[in-house]
Amino acid sequence: MKNYRLLVFVGIAIIISTPASTTAQEVTPVTTIHKLKGNWNSPAKNYVILQRGDVEIVVVNNQAVDDEILPGHRGGYSGIARISHSKQSQNLFVSNYAGINYEHIHDGRTRERKILFEPRNLPMEIRHINQHTVELYQAPAGHYKLESCQRYELLKDGTIQLTYECTPRARTFENGYIGLFWASYIDQPEDKSIHFSGFENVEGKSLRDLPPPQMVRGVTPQHGIQATHRGRLDTRMFKHDADFPLTLVFGYSRHRFDQPWYYGVSRNMGFAQIFRSADQIRLTQSPSGGGGGNPAWDFQYFIPDYEVGKTYRFMMRAVYHPFDQQDVFFARITKEYRRLNNSK
Repeated sequence: MKNYRLLVFVGIAIIISTPASTTAQEVTPVTTIHKLKGNWNSPAKNYVILQRGDVEIVVVNNQAVDDEILPGHRGGYSGIARISHSKQSQNLFVSNYAGINYEHIHDGRTRERKILFEPRNLPMEIRHINQHTVELYQAPAGHYKLESCQRYELLKDGTIQLTYECTPRARTFENGYIGLFWASYIDQPEDKSIHFSGFENVEGKSLRDLPPPQMVRGVTPQHGIQATHRGRLDTRMFKHDADFPLTLVFGYSRHRFDQPWYYGVSRNMGFAQIFRSADQIRLTQSPSGGGGGNPAWDFQYFIPDYEVGKTYRFMMRAVYHPFDQQDVFFARITKEYRRLNNSK
């Protein structure tokens, strides 16, 4: 195992990281975010099945489903309700919940649970764009009035691409930034930890003169404790209430990552989540987010100094591949990291 971890580090280290801006930039939408009508289908059910390469995913809105495809799926959990592979038919995610699931909108202020979980509670429209692409759209409503659209796309080799775009429609974020959170609830993996290229136990030390990055095994003792790993150059500070109840968000670990990607392993399948350096994603984990024995492998996106009416975007890719083919798995991480960091 150690030899392969070093291999992935060496393979990715040759890529030049894109310098990250401290302020998210406005973009021209690539999703259907500002459209009420368009060339898409509205499916009869609350989910759409996408299949490409060796991977099949079921993209669901935040409504409950209980049928032969998604038995017992609970309302409030959107995103990928089920993911399977030709080499592993069992769902990676907790069947009641979901993966790459839009969980929180916040501004660091202590608010009632319904507001902190607005992605679960506000109406969510499914837009079936084409054979390999589905969008989940939320109109500006609720407390924050944040319009959003998430595009889930299966690429040719079965890689999942998420494109998230949002437009704040009111100055409702009191601390001047938008905080967003996604969760993936993993069903009973043998090892609840995550792995990333970075630096162990460097919090409080100078981040300028660090040793070469190594593969770090991220472990958190309990929910909300040492849960969030920041990038080596991420010095951003976001004001928040002392009793802010989403403990994962600001429960920082002592580790730092070198490049924004990580992976975990379950039932001999590797699941990697890969991001763009410019988006300044934070990696978050919980040993029990999905219930006993079910960790959450999460991430966060922040929009500092947001402006009403501007559209913002981040992109990520997820690779699901047999872990006994580690050279292929890590090569795909390298490839997707390079492609994402060359995208706009």
